Amino acid sequence: MYFCEMIFYLSCTGNTRWAAGKIAETTGEQLVNIAEAMDGDCCFELADGERIGFCFPVHGWRPPQLVRQFIKKLTLKSRAHASIDTNGNGKSNALNGTDYSAHYTFALCTTGDNIGEAMDILQHDLRQKGLQAASTFTLLMPESYVGLPFMDVDKPEKEQEKISTAAHKLNKCCHQIATNTCGIHDNVVGRWPRINSRVIGSFFVRHLIKDKPFHVVGERCTRCGMCAKVCPVANIDGGRGQEPSWQHNGRCLTCFACYHHCPNHAIEFGSRTKKKGQYFYRHQPSNERDKSSNDK
Repeated sequence: MYFCEMIFYLSCTGNTRWAAGKIAETTGEQLVNIAEAMDGDCCFELADGERIGFCFPVHGWRPPQLVRQFIKKLTLKSRAHASIDTNGNGKSNALNGTDYSAHYTFALCTTGDNIGEAMDILQHDLRQKGLQAASTFTLLMPESYVGLPFMDVDKPEKEQEKISTAAHKLNKCCHQIATNTCGIHDNVVGRWPRINSRVIGSFFVRHLIKDKPFHVVGERCTRCGMCAKVCPVANIDGGRGQEPSWQHNGRCLTCFACYHHCPNHAIEFGSRTKKKGQYFYRHQPSNERDKSSNDK
């Protein structure tokens, strides 16, 4: 039997979109952007035997809040319009002979370092919908979180090494997913996974996910609108001659897509990004940021 696939993904600086796209090329799936899907009813139709995938970056050693909200809202239906799960109480509805056991489910996350208990948290959320990822994978990708004083992007050499290693590993992951391989949990959890995800991660969610520190350095900004274009949750107004502004509506993921994609390095996050580098997938890395621009 031919299996098709539905991949739900969230990507901010392009790492996860690249990975999800590679899986799509291998398995012939449909890609669904979680950020865009959240504006709808999050109700999707599955063919018999269709795979279900979740691909996301790790934020604060956890799945991003938007991914967790999406899973909570998610409803899946068979082509015969039988609801697989609508009540969100952890029980699947085996209507018309369709249940989750017929759908191979997997998860893949991208991270700059390690993921802590991010996959455990994801599995907990999936169980509330009657789902469970049969296999889970982690890809180490170039660092993009720059919101703390001691965190910066990787050096160009390390960046390229990570991308090369991840590409090799992703080929293997694609094969395992395409063959519905179960029991693979190839994740980089780190030394203190519970402390990172439960303690520091909780602090991260409560205090560090916010858009108020973002601001524009006016003399560098060309009002091109790139930041608004790349924001995955449409949280930025600007472009076409207008200086960007953040909406402060609670949607910001603090993913730094706006910061990294700005062609003139005109966006800062308080004082925490001063003299730091930029990264997004397939950008052209430089050995050192133009420090003189920060001294203006």
